[in-house]
Amino acid sequence: MSAASVVLGAPSQALAGGTRRGLLVAALLGGAARIAAGVLWLAEGFLKYRAGFGSADILLVAQSTAGNSRVPFFFRPLGALMQAAPALFGIAIPLLEVTLGVLLVLGLGRVLTPLIALGSIATLMLYWSSDQLIAQYPILVLLSGVVLALPGSGRIGVAWLWGRRGGRAGRARE
Repeated sequence: MSAASVVLGAPSQALAGGTRRGLLVAALLGGAARIAAGVLWLAEGFLKYRAGFGSADILLVAQSTAGNSRVPFFFRPLGALMQAAPALFGIAIPLLEVTLGVLLVLGLGRVLTPLIALGSIATLMLYWSSDQLIAQYPILVLLSGVVLALPGSGRIGVAWLWGRRGGRAGRARE
């Protein structure tokens, strides 16, 4: 059995050699983009924890969006909610970033990984909507987009290891 069929779960007879290699390359590149995005999210979340991110930071963002012409109309209700519950958002935002990072690094299969990548992009679009932009955000959007675009981005990770472990356990019982 070839490495591509093991990693991608495709029977080697069903795919031509070039297609198998192409799928393996796509899975490896997508996996690398997924892990890189995850590491950047982890760094962003842990930086907020180390810096003592909290209510004051959320209020600063919410207040800066109130009269800002670059902030789109659809952000206004969220800005008001942020002003009403800054302590909640002060905890939730770093937690969200760390959670996205962990889930992306783990690689949870073909179904969950694209959903997590979409969550990553949605979070970044929300940050941009509030006129908060740092150098990592465009890179994170690009990496998350690569994860979405390349098939098998989530195959090499925990889901793959779990599947291989289950396969060995099944063979050992036979």
